Amino acid sequence: MVLAVIHSRATFGIEAPPVTIEVHISPGIPSLSMVGLPETAIKESKDRVRSALINSGFEFPPKRITINLAPADLPKKEGGRFDLPIAIGVLLASEQIEVDNISQYEFAGELALDGGLRPISGALPLTLAVKKVGRVLFLSKENADESMLVRDVKILAAGHLLEVCAHLAGSKIIELYQKQSPPKAPEFKLDVSDVYGQEHAKRALEIAAAGGHSLLMIGPPGVGKTMLANRLITILPEMNDDEALETAALYSICGKKNHLDFWRIRPFRAPHHTASSVALVGGSSPPRPGEVSLAHNGVLFLDELLEFNRGVLESLREPLESKHITISRAAHQAIFPAKFQLVVAMNPCPCGYYGDSRGGCNCTSDQVQRYLARISGPFLDRIDLWVSVASLARNVLTSVEDYRAASADIRAMVVQAQEMAFSRAGKINADLANKEIEKFCVLSEEDKIFLEETIDKFKFSARSYHRILKIARTIADLDGQKSIQSRHLKEAVGYRRKFSIQHKNV
Repeated sequence: MVLAVIHSRATFGIEAPPVTIEVHISPGIPSLSMVGLPETAIKESKDRVRSALINSGFEFPPKRITINLAPADLPKKEGGRFDLPIAIGVLLASEQIEVDNISQYEFAGELALDGGLRPISGALPLTLAVKKVGRVLFLSKENADESMLVRDVKILAAGHLLEVCAHLAGSKIIELYQKQSPPKAPEFKLDVSDVYGQEHAKRALEIAAAGGHSLLMIGPPGVGKTMLANRLITILPEMNDDEALETAALYSICGKKNHLDFWRIRPFRAPHHTASSVALVGGSSPPRPGEVSLAHNGVLFLDELLEFNRGVLESLREPLESKHITISRAAHQAIFPAKFQLVVAMNPCPCGYYGDSRGGCNCTSDQVQRYLARISGPFLDRIDLWVSVASLARNVLTSVEDYRAASADIRAMVVQAQEMAFSRAGKINADLANKEIEKFCVLSEEDKIFLEETIDKFKFSARSYHRILKIARTIADLDGQKSIQSRHLKEAVGYRRKFSIQHKNV
């Protein structure tokens, strides 16, 4: 055989497009050339492949070797993931090994100079793609556990090039990799019961968790805003298989290893306020996911909201609505999922103590107005729940007999409420479309009049109107009620009105 064809895959965004490696060996001056728009990293792989073959006891053919990575118009064939398939192609084309049906396999892995097989990033999207075409995947042992998150996939895990060759030659068969022990139940170090007082804010957190609603907390420093936000994932239900795989795939392409014991726990991302728009929404070349995608199916927490660059915050408006982010480049674009639950915390003024019962605020009215103006109305209007978090009375902190609900208790109520929502509409309430709101968020005539008067009084937008109805639907679900009642609607209005009142008083 002077021509070998090996299957592998590139990585582009969250996709794993197929790449065919063609290796042709012909007489002539010894040389090795690669075609098919390879990146510098792939050009360097020829030296790794040469050393790996020689150090593994094989011959590197002293002939003219041409390697083509097809299709040629597929951009950004990057990294050392093609070392293994190139090496196998060279061995087949030079007839150093013989394989009856090489087309049933796909290969991916970086080679060490001694022939050892190293892990690659993006193993999970690669595994998902291989499963769809029904092939067997050769991977590094270090990638195997992560790849086994995909059910019913055939993985052959190897630690050295010689192991792969021995299996292909039939001299020493590698058994299909088996899933390790099942994941443990998550154990959180944080708990909502750690937070003293703040029952109103805890209630808002419960509603946000049950309906998937975004949440804004405003209050002076040290009252528990960050503590509450950090504990949101402890009351959220675990991800299902599809959600967990989507999120794990995003972490995989970033080179972040997915731990089997924690892969169902929803991600919690809290970027610093100095983060750029690229860090937040993604970018670079090739495109990489940002914080909004790494928070997919989880929580994105922005502490000290008004310290973020305004342009950075405005970049969140699109993914908040569309649930994905599109990163466009001159010749191509990548789409990353970005279905995250936004939680933000902010101070009411530059010093942080405006309106605080403890006093101490020296900010002028103009200073407070300029400070609050850092956040735009359109961005603020996209946040469902607004809650004021006030300072605690001294006796609250010193009380040892005060009952505080634990995360497990709240999570049980959240799960029950979400089950009602899914049985009714097949989705959480925050994702309801306008037609579904009309169908599932029906009000009595008296409540309709109340809501219309409230909208006129506080000049709420149409978006706010729909968000109030969705919040009311979630509150009714937590109450175990099939229909929205007056108390549910009034509580929902309160979570849109409080910040508006505070803003007017400035």
